[in-house]
Amino acid sequence: MIDASAPGPGISPFHLEATQSKHMRLTDLTVHIPATLRSSRALSQEPSPARWRTIEFRFYAVLVSIAVLYMAWIPITLSSSTHPNYPRFRSRLSKGWMFGRLVDNSDAQYRGFRNNFIPLVLGAGVFLLAKFVRTRLHGAAKDNLYLLRFNCVASIVMLLALHGTSILKILPILTANYLISKTCGASKAGPICSWIFNVVVIFMNDWHSGYKFGNIMPSLAFLDSLEGIYPRWHVTFNITMLRLVSFSMDYYWACNNPGPLENVAELNEKHRQTISHPEPIYSYLNYISYVLYPPLYLAGPIMTFNDYIWQHRKPLNIPRAAVLSYLFRFLFTMLTMEFILHFMYVVAMKDTKAWMGDTPTQIALIGFWNLIIVWLKLMIFWRFFRLWAMAAGIEAPENMIRCMANNYSTFGFWRSWHRSYNLWLTRYIYVPLGGRDTLIINTLLVFTFVALWHDLTFRLLAWGWLVSLFIVPELIARYALPESKYGQEPWYRHVCAVGAVCNMLMMATANLVGFVVGIDGTGYFVQQVFGTAGGWQFVFGAFVSMYAAAHLMFEYREEEKRNGIIRKC
Repeated sequence: MIDASAPGPGISPFHLEATQSKHMRLTDLTVHIPATLRSSRALSQEPSPARWRTIEFRFYAVLVSIAVLYMAWIPITLSSSTHPNYPRFRSRLSKGWMFGRLVDNSDAQYRGFRNNFIPLVLGAGVFLLAKFVRTRLHGAAKDNLYLLRFNCVASIVMLLALHGTSILKILPILTANYLISKTCGASKAGPICSWIFNVVVIFMNDWHSGYKFGNIMPSLAFLDSLEGIYPRWHVTFNITMLRLVSFSMDYYWACNNPGPLENVAELNEKHRQTISHPEPIYSYLNYISYVLYPPLYLAGPIMTFNDYIWQHRKPLNIPRAAVLSYLFRFLFTMLTMEFILHFMYVVAMKDTKAWMGDTPTQIALIGFWNLIIVWLKLMIFWRFFRLWAMAAGIEAPENMIRCMANNYSTFGFWRSWHRSYNLWLTRYIYVPLGGRDTLIINTLLVFTFVALWHDLTFRLLAWGWLVSLFIVPELIARYALPESKYGQEPWYRHVCAVGAVCNMLMMATANLVGFVVGIDGTGYFVQQVFGTAGGWQFVFGAFVSMYAAAHLMFEYREEEKRNGIIRKC
């Protein structure tokens, strides 16, 4: 059951990353995660010789470099105060701090994080300081199980500060899910009832906007004025719901297929998720500690209950240098976002539809940079909270393991975008429903759930169905032209690059519908791009640039293999 090649007890993948650092060059850009370490079987499959220095790839590099500079220059010129559309979105801009520029702080999600960054840092600091004092008082220990009680108390304090009296709504929901799970025990009714309960709750939360005490009982209306720092608890509950299901399913599997009760010799990330604990571990205190764990409560990344407890039973050794390195990554990412928002006002353009008179190229790049900002803001959120957890000694999954623009496979994209959610979906929905045996149906069900989980709107439902539909061409291509049969043919790489361009265009379209401009806005974009002569010129230029970029992506993954990194995305 235990892989001998896996990291040993208490060994963090950060240590393994350090041992391989002398081999890392270009692939230092890869986010290192436990799953990237190659097995002995994978090491026997030699990658192709490097092509970076060939004339072909030097041409690709020059072409892509010019295209990237052009893609950055276009939105900067559109953001100029002399542009005809500038007055339409000027009111959306705020006072900035870079080079005397205004800043586009109009994205509500990022604005909430950006404006409350200092309070978040102070909250994290108070938690870490309290944990440090508690650890020093406890002294040396083989495990960190004593911290579960500390985390539980810290969670209640956090909940009171964030949501005030809404804690009286949250705790009964959590308790009801716990009782459902524990009452049913080994019965299949446990996970089924838990799923039904949690789906009903997130629907009801949305419909009733988190419920008002005054609507429940007029005499309790005064409680609505004590809502805490962040009254919209029902928005964050969608993340919490995933943890409730995780506890229920992990407990069900523990009852039916208990893990080894003796000391487990070695654990890696996968083992921590799948190996069950003794039944007493699934207690109410541990449950509350997990569900409301402060560093991961607001936005994740998402951990399974099993993983969370294993990291207290067998603590990981996360070096201080790894935490500082990740801090630098986070700060660099946030600085990149600030630079974009000070020089490219594409979110304000999107919100005010300030693209009238723009060329198809300009319209397409407004959409593209909006997608980049969506990707970047989510990565900032997730890296901040993961950094907080790392500083507290907990290694949550890395959510963004590739840049959004470094994806050519539909499957690979979803494995590297919100990775912890992908792992959750795979463990608790995709595999229990049959996995690859019913691939297309399961994919449709998974993305329908994902869409409704994000928001109860037709726009996101359309996004989920589009994503499911766009997976089909890649499945057909893999079946018709398997790499095992044609991989060594000289033409195969070029056919794959054409398919990669099609995949990238389809993924961009689906995400524009779901997370940027909706169905109507995307329809206007498509009409302008494919309905005019200038649009077809843009399509040709974009296809050539993306074709060259696809070859660079292929070669980058080969470079990862040469440096001992292998992954499915």
